[in-house]
Amino acid sequence: MNTFGHLFRITTWGESHGGAVGVVVDGCPPQIALDISAIQFELNRRRPGQSYLTTPRREGDAVEILSGLFEGKTLGTPISMLVWNKNARPSDYKHLKDVYRPSHADFTYQQKYGIRNWQGGGRASARETIGRVAAGAIAKQILRETSGTETLAYVKQIHTLAAEVDTNKVTLEQIEASPVRCPDPSVSPEMAERIDRARRDRDSLGGVIESVARNVPVGLGEPVFDKLKADLAKAMMSLPATMGFQIGSGFDGTTMTGAEHNDAFYVEKESVGGNCNPDSSLRRNSPISDVHSGRIRTRTNNSGGTQGGISNGENIVFQVAFKPTATIGKAQQTVDIHGNEVALEATGRHDPCVLVRAPAIVEAMAALVLADHLLRQHAKLKM
Repeated sequence: MNTFGHLFRITTWGESHGGAVGVVVDGCPPQIALDISAIQFELNRRRPGQSYLTTPRREGDAVEILSGLFEGKTLGTPISMLVWNKNARPSDYKHLKDVYRPSHADFTYQQKYGIRNWQGGGRASARETIGRVAAGAIAKQILRETSGTETLAYVKQIHTLAAEVDTNKVTLEQIEASPVRCPDPSVSPEMAERIDRARRDRDSLGGVIESVARNVPVGLGEPVFDKLKADLAKAMMSLPATMGFQIGSGFDGTTMTGAEHNDAFYVEKESVGGNCNPDSSLRRNSPISDVHSGRIRTRTNNSGGTQGGISNGENIVFQVAFKPTATIGKAQQTVDIHGNEVALEATGRHDPCVLVRAPAIVEAMAALVLADHLLRQHAKLKM
């Protein structure tokens, strides 16, 4: 499927070296003053050719909005957005026409459909994520205006180099100040050097993106199968090159006892009215907060902001593992479409490490999930 979401739905379209890529957003509430420059800002964070640490493909990725807006406000009708592919070079991939690249989607697409677009990977290319980022920028605006929710993502680890980041204090400015989008200045330069070394060696590196959503309303999530953490996991694992997802304590929680892992509750007296904008029409009134004249908090956050699959008002913190870029310049053994074993030294324009451009994509998918669940919760309260 090329469609994601329930009430706030997106459908992405286009191939890496086709005429354009884009997205249709359906279910966006009406009368939202949409900031188009904010959409372009997010696309600029994702676009190729940013530095020597990314693919050398040069694309401006200027967004065009074709429908769903009138006088700067959303109409409640489908919003269609596109970005033209202006620096496509499909001829760069002719040598891959009959060859299956190791750890890429070439073989599986061919087997599934009996045909594939060998020009840069087609729909399997990360260029498909342009539509996700554009739609996510709209979701971010909905979250910010209705509940004050903020989603951030940053590089937590490159290869074996790991950063220390305070999820309560990290800012977008700190993330964007780093060439690798790692807000830890003690390790960011070494990460950049290691990526550059892999690029010069015609190799690639993987790593981990960490994401935090702050000021999330209590009550988002649909038991049993549409738990908030389940939908976040699906969203992240749908991204190209992802290999793992964990929320809160994740796999580290398996080394703890129940007494160590449980998040103890307490009442924060000085904070009244829940963890969201009290003026929001999408706010959920909490009878517990009314009784205690304070906000229910947890002293630790091993649950990662959800319990029973429902947001509890704490920061939602999760990590996504990305594999090394599959297409590399080093010689590799593979097979062609005729079943012959061949040697491959791939050429073309590829990221030596996808994580430098991944934060905007991870943030977008988190925002899409949260906006969808916010609208679903609002629909329940209106019944």
